[in-house]
Amino acid sequence: MITGSRGALPLVAALAVTAGVLALAAVVVRAHSASPVAAPDPGPALRWEPGACVRGSAERYDLTPCNGGDSEVVAVTADPPGPGACPDDVDDVLRIDGGRAACVRNFLDPHPGAPGGGGGVLRPGDCVALDGRERPCSESGWYGRAVALVRTPSKCPATTLDTLTFDHAAPGTLTGDAVICLGAGGKVLDRGMCVAEPGPGVVTRSAIDRVSCASKRAWARVDAFAESAESCPDGSERYLEARGAYRPVTCLRLVSK
Repeated sequence: MITGSRGALPLVAALAVTAGVLALAAVVVRAHSASPVAAPDPGPALRWEPGACVRGSAERYDLTPCNGGDSEVVAVTADPPGPGACPDDVDDVLRIDGGRAACVRNFLDPHPGAPGGGGGVLRPGDCVALDGRERPCSESGWYGRAVALVRTPSKCPATTLDTLTFDHAAPGTLTGDAVICLGAGGKVLDRGMCVAEPGPGVVTRSAIDRVSCASKRAWARVDAFAESAESCPDGSERYLEARGAYRPVTCLRLVSK
């Protein structure tokens, strides 16, 4: 496109050019009137349904034609999804309209829905914070690793060391009450680990500070877990009681006296 010129056209030449443009416009208008041009086809309407494509992320996402999407809708279900409503390999669960959620999977890597990836449906192998929300296992800030999701703590497998219970599950977890059974890993205590001496008052899970047994802060070693202090094994010298924990009493042997 020419945006400037070195000189002005003579007046007669300018008038001639103007007349020519007007004449051309008249021809174009008449041709358009005689042969209407059809409006472009808008294509099929985009709907939240399996096979639809999505661009963006949970913070900002839109349906898009599938020649330019980042992920595919693999299921549409209630919000939050019930058990089994989303396939295990989905990468994200998006809240959409009308109390519905869309289970989506990325076309390309990375796949955060893989176990430990921090996204998708909460399942065994994923890492969670104390509030029950999933976190990438490769990052800090998570409390334990899930070994199962069940309705009640009594249904947890034998490898369970702790549980997290929450009343209203977020998208990607179970609906209603849900229990996350946690195994070894993260900040979950296991037998033989050492803890620092806690402060006075009621002890909560997050207040129990796990430390290296070689540390000067090591106060006691975990001897066992029990339902009550009376159930601690012989030789246990102290115990901590964490209200609401899977096995609320942690039986201890002192390493620093």
